[in-house]
Amino acid sequence: MTEKTITFNDVPEAMTYLIEKFDRLENLIESAVSPKTDEVQWLDIDALCEYLPDKPAKQTVYGWVCKKTIPFHKKGKKLQFLKSEIDRWLLSDEAPPEEQPEVFRISTRRRKNY
Repeated sequence: MTEKTITFNDVPEAMTYLIEKFDRLENLIESAVSPKTDEVQWLDIDALCEYLPDKPAKQTVYGWVCKKTIPFHKKGKKLQFLKSEIDRWLLSDEAPPEEQPEVFRISTRRRKNY
């Protein structure tokens, strides 16, 4: 490490150097802290189960997909989930639609015995 004595004449050059260093450091910190909004991130079923706060089982997620309560995309046989849609779904206050009980109609007609 070399020590350099800065004279009064060197102050403007030293300040320029420090400001440039500070700007580069600030840009690095901003890029590390702020998420990239342009980046599209896809999750498969395993990654989704790890990402969700409750860490649900795959069968639970398949049930949500079947009931269409979670946003998903199907590419061929594979289910894919867009991270931004999952984030919006998690933050939404919408309760999942309640499952309606299946109604069976009972026939009141009598069957004829032959």
